[in-house]
Amino acid sequence: MALTRAMLKGMGLTEEQIGAIIEEHTNVTSSLKDQIKTYKTDAEKLADVQKELDDLKSDTSVNDWQDKYEKEHKAFDDYKKDLAAKEKTAKVKAAYRVLLAEEKIGEKHIESILKVTDFSNMSLDDKGNLVDADKLKKSIKDEWSGFIPTTETQGTNPDNPPENNGGGQPAGQLSRAAILAQNYHNNLYGKVKES
Repeated sequence: MALTRAMLKGMGLTEEQIGAIIEEHTNVTSSLKDQIKTYKTDAEKLADVQKELDDLKSDTSVNDWQDKYEKEHKAFDDYKKDLAAKEKTAKVKAAYRVLLAEEKIGEKHIESILKVTDFSNMSLDDKGNLVDADKLKKSIKDEWSGFIPTTETQGTNPDNPPENNGGGQPAGQLSRAAILAQNYHNNLYGKVKES
């Protein structure tokens, strides 16, 4: 049913109200007509877009994206695995370094030992300690014993006891009593020639 002036007059509206309603109705219908034209133009372009899409689907170079994706995905997975392996090796290396230090390997030799050690057979437990640490300690003692410094405690030679410097006097200085005793000895027996 169309909106007419006669219909609006039948509703009891004034001429001024009817004019306002008709004007607004005209604006709305003009806007809708413009939208219909836009949609028709877009619908005509749709056929061209569909043809382009069909052409792209048949083009093999576009289908290579899946191969590229799979290659990149595999490379990224390999990178993550390599990074995890390096991190694991670094942790094992740090734990082995501690084990070497505990076994008294000289600090200057630890880096050299770490460079030639194969860490692929070593692993860590849940607490971050090396698995089979006792076996590793034994192998360290067997393989790297040349790098473990030995210290011997040796007593004084009873044939040549250390010099008494007068009890509490700085080294090289004799106490008054020691000087007097030495002078007495020298005067009594004479000075002994040193050869």
